[in-house]
Amino acid sequence: MKTLGVDLAAATKKTAVAVIDWGADSTGSGDARLTHLALDVDDQHIVELFGSTDMTGVDCPVGWPDALIPFLTGHLNNIAAPVLEHDGIAGRRLLAYRDTDRFCTARTGLIPLSVSADRLAHPAMRCAVIQAKIAQVHGPQPRDGSGRLAEVYPAASLKIWGLNGRGYKGRGVPEAERLALLLAALEEQASWLDLGGHRDSLAGSDDLFDAVIASLTARAAARRRTLLPDSTHAAAARTEGWIHLPDCRLDELPKGS
Repeated sequence: MKTLGVDLAAATKKTAVAVIDWGADSTGSGDARLTHLALDVDDQHIVELFGSTDMTGVDCPVGWPDALIPFLTGHLNNIAAPVLEHDGIAGRRLLAYRDTDRFCTARTGLIPLSVSADRLAHPAMRCAVIQAKIAQVHGPQPRDGSGRLAEVYPAASLKIWGLNGRGYKGRGVPEAERLALLLAALEEQASWLDLGGHRDSLAGSDDLFDAVIASLTARAAARRRTLLPDSTHAAAARTEGWIHLPDCRLDELPKGS
């Protein structure tokens, strides 16, 4: 199995990808190997990597809140009812956050950025275009992650795996030091992962690091070792998307096919 992790930015700059080949280590030093790592990646490269891997984890919302469309349509057509349904802060939260965002917060305490009311909307728009490009070549991918594309949230994965993922994003000295400590902790807990000579690159880029965490989470999603939507969340997951939170330890990822 090969998994692709994508840390998606609004543009090519700062978009990172990581491919992990599971069970391909010929040296016997590990059960998985980081075989491809790249920064400043364009759409075409992502689509090509999607086609050559078994599961992709993308760190970006793959959809928008279901309530947003009728709200915008009502506003556009001067139909008051669907707009007035969201009067007040509680109503606006339904426009800003998806079902999966609320589920993630309840399970991890983390609050994902809003795909419709934050700068995250810019990479989400790009993600929608990439999904369409993938669909043209490889067929549409279900937004709930039941196909070959799953939405992931590296900060949540790190927290679930007991890794301190706070304060490592940025270009300052404190952030660089925290990233180095975080990478060392990952190496200790995932000693089976061969970084393939990319350690220095990972220590110098939180985008590349997040792409690796996305690829690890994609492995969990491929093996159905993530928290899947139950009957309460299934309908929304199909339209809004679903953040795949690992339901396994790091040391369980290499096990099995």
